[in-house]
Amino acid sequence: MKYKLVCIDMDGTLLNDDKKISERTLKTIKKAKEKGVNIVISTGRLFISADYYSDLIGVKTPVIASNGAYIREKDKDKVIYKSLLGVEKCKEIVNVLNKYNIYMHFNTYNSILTRELVFSSAVYSKMNEGLPKDKKINITLVEKWEDTFNKYKDEILKCIIIEKDKEKLIKAKKEMSAIEGFEVVSSSKYNFEIMNKGVSKGNAVKILSSYYNLHKDNIICIGDSENDLSMLEYAGLGIAMKNGEDYVKENADYITDTNNNDGVAKAIEKFILD
Repeated sequence: MKYKLVCIDMDGTLLNDDKKISERTLKTIKKAKEKGVNIVISTGRLFISADYYSDLIGVKTPVIASNGAYIREKDKDKVIYKSLLGVEKCKEIVNVLNKYNIYMHFNTYNSILTRELVFSSAVYSKMNEGLPKDKKINITLVEKWEDTFNKYKDEILKCIIIEKDKEKLIKAKKEMSAIEGFEVVSSSKYNFEIMNKGVSKGNAVKILSSYYNLHKDNIICIGDSENDLSMLEYAGLGIAMKNGEDYVKENADYITDTNNNDGVAKAIEKFILD
């Protein structure tokens, strides 16, 4: 069998619009696992959130989180890779984004650091409802960014910006993208995310290919958004969701069905189970 590793984005890909995983997808992933294929979640979300969904699909493989800034064994306290922003870069991000009066928060592997509980941090707060304590995302309200950066200097992986004013969002993203040392991508039309230069899902998949001693031709990656493009381009087979961004579909090797119509299951059935 050619394909040994499948890396799957979460939102808009593995999850339907209700943030659920369909029974067909669960069964298909189980069958692929039984054939010896490693299934890996690759997401912009925090590790602790991705870890929860990794439990739901029943895999023991490492998790790619924070757009590739953090790769960790699922059931072991073993970090395979991490790329920290550091105090000075965090301060630089705040200095730029404050000019736009734009909402931002910084992520560790299990925490959101924010000045106010709005937008995605409010969503994460709602997601915490009903979860066991060890799967809840920590939400920390910040008074002074510099104090927070010093406290979490060995933990901050990513900054995410959420903004419904598209013009403001585009301007802020353009300015951040022009600054050396940062990787800037979007995972939805209302956000952009900032990591260290070179951090991407594609780089994370490359790291895992070495971890498993696989050639990239043995890898399938499935996604829908700009932050998935790097891993689709790296993989031997890059699969875009039908609901994905047009430029992602244009650069994919294959387009599967939508996230609401078992697109992930159909791709695995076609290229692995059949």
